[in-house]
Formats: sequence, structure tokens, C-alpha cells
Amino acid sequence: MDASLPRLPRVLITSGPTHEPIDRVRFLGNRSSGRFGSALADVAAAQGHRTVVLQGPVKFSPLRTDVEVRNFSTCSDLQTLLRQSTGGFDILIMAAAVADYRPKPNPALSGGKFRRTNAPLTLELEPTPDLLAEVSATRQPGQLLVGFALEPRADLLESARAKLERKRIDMVVANPLEAMDSPEAEVTVVYADGRVTELGMLSKAEHAPKVLALAVAEWRRRVGAKG
Repeated sequence: MDASLPRLPRVLITSGPTHEPIDRVRFLGNRSSGRFGSALADVAAAQGHRTVVLQGPVKFSPLRTDVEVRNFSTCSDLQTLLRQSTGGFDILIMAAAVADYRPKPNPALSGGKFRRTNAPLTLELEPTPDLLAEVSATRQPGQLLVGFALEPRADLLESARAKLERKRIDMVVANPLEAMDSPEAEVTVVYADGRVTELGMLSKAEHAPKVLALAVAEWRRRVGAKG
């Protein structure tokens, strides 16, 4: 690389849902498709960034062969991958839809497949670890952390600002609930210093280069990189 050119930040992206097992057959999950995370990864790799995706059970995967994909299923799997991976990256974009709760371990359900009866079944849930807050607590100087927020439209900005403060991250890409499993999204980017950038309604493929450009620009601004 030409020494006169600015260094390209290394990009780590999480993408897709988690599947939290109830027994060996059933799980709790969500409708996240991985569409946005995969589009971000393809754009980052096309621009020359070293790009790694931590990918859940998705409908959409990166198309480019120069994107390194590491797979996870559960929140615990993703936690392990993040602990192994985040130290080598400049920008983390947490686009995965990580479950907030998972079934509490139950010996009666863990051995195989429980049988249906006519009696009610109660599942006891426990909170999952807050992975983005964990990464934030151990972040290295110069790392930029970008979260995603999927919230009712009326609460979008308030929820994004609360997430920025609660998790101590730098940017939030906020989407209304209608964006789940949809090819389009109405995206608002909220910064820790209070700035707000409205990107409007576009396909997620069209949003990806815009969101990545904002993240790279913010990383350069924060680290004082040339370019």
C-alpha cells in the first residue's frame, strides 16, 4: 500500500439472528435475515477493507469471496467469537439481532425432544449477556463501535440515544420495526455527541455504502487519521 494514502480501517460485522435452544429440536429465534450485515460486508470488502463477518443462521450471506465468514448459532457462540476477534479490528458494526432472553437450562428438556401433551408448557427465560456493552468495556483505543436499534417508529430516536449511553458506543443505526426481514429500511444514524443523519427509505443494499462511509468518516475523525 502507498504510504501516502490513509490506512483503511479493518471492519468486523455481526449479522443475522441467534437461535437459543429449547431442546435439541426447537429454539427461540427471530426473523433477522442477515441482509443488511451481508450488504455491509460486501461493500467493505469491495472498497479494500479487511472484512470479517460473524454470521448467525441467515437467509443472506456475503457474496464476495474475500469476506471472511465465521459462523455462530447462539448468543454464547457469538460472545466467544467476539472475544476472539474484536482486538484485531478498528470498526465493529453490530448488525446481528441477538436474543435478549434464552431458555434457562432445564434437564427435562435438554436430553432430546420433549413430547407434546395437552397440558400447558412453561418456559423459564434468563437474560443473555449484553455483548455490545461487553465489547465496549474492553475496547482498545481507536476502535469505533456501531450498534443497531430496531424499535417502534415513535420511540426510535429516544431508544437510539438511550442505547448509545447505556452501552457506551459511538453510533447507532436506527430502524423502525418494519425493517425486520424487509429488503428496505428507513435509516437514521445517531451519534454519541448528539448528531443525527437521516438517510431516508432505501433498499438495504443502497444503505450499506452510506452507513459504511459514515462509520469510516467517524473513525477517521476520532483517530485523527489522514484522508
